[in-house]
Amino acid sequence: MTGRGDGGRGTVLVVVDVQNDFCVGPLAESRYPGDPAVLREVVANTARAVAAARARGVEVVFVRFLGDPAYQGPAWRRRDARRGSRPKCLEGTWGAEFTEPLQPAEGERVFTKRACFDAFLAEGFGSHLAARGAGHLVLAGVFTDVCVDSTARTAFQKGLHLTVLRDCTTALHVPDEQILRFMSRLYDARVVAHEPVTGWARHPERWAAQEDEYEEDFEDDEAEEEEAAWPAPQQRAHPSDPPTWPTTRRTADPRG
Repeated sequence: MTGRGDGGRGTVLVVVDVQNDFCVGPLAESRYPGDPAVLREVVANTARAVAAARARGVEVVFVRFLGDPAYQGPAWRRRDARRGSRPKCLEGTWGAEFTEPLQPAEGERVFTKRACFDAFLAEGFGSHLAARGAGHLVLAGVFTDVCVDSTARTAFQKGLHLTVLRDCTTALHVPDEQILRFMSRLYDARVVAHEPVTGWARHPERWAAQEDEYEEDFEDDEAEEEEAAWPAPQQRAHPSDPPTWPTTRRTADPRG
């Protein structure tokens, strides 16, 4: 069932890549630049969001990633070879399975990305949303700055409203707050916690009553955080060098 606001188009909760190779176990923990407990929290919060969506009749769809070399394009294979990066979420393996307790319920759709980031590149994803009359995507899963952002960017360009559940996602290569603020500004994404469910299950046409609360929740400290959230680029050795930005946490494993 697709959740619908008054006079609006439907809301769909999209669960992105909550799979073992990304969320649990030695491989996931070795790649994640922060405390592995954050990954466990993301999984738990996403499971709660899924349960809340089901209880309110909001449609839930799952997106999964398969990284088999057979699905990789030449550039992907070259990148992995240069970095010495092993493929992740191989088809038919434990690493590609959804992380417990997250499992699609009977009748819920699962869309597969084959060595790509954007859910709209998964066969049938975009056409399913269109057929269901979806106009508002609520995004949860990993990683905020990779597959969640890639999906959000296409969704925005297709005219879909966006909400990102900030405690149901985390970033791999940049600080969480930077990518969430970027998505808020560029895609006009609403960034909220998974509770209360009324903060995201409604269609954007019904957000007006909560707008003041939202603005205070996410943007009240913007003036104080602006410099930290968007740090100035570090000094370049030569004008032709690309700018680099400092990060507030350990850098992700460059091998991906």
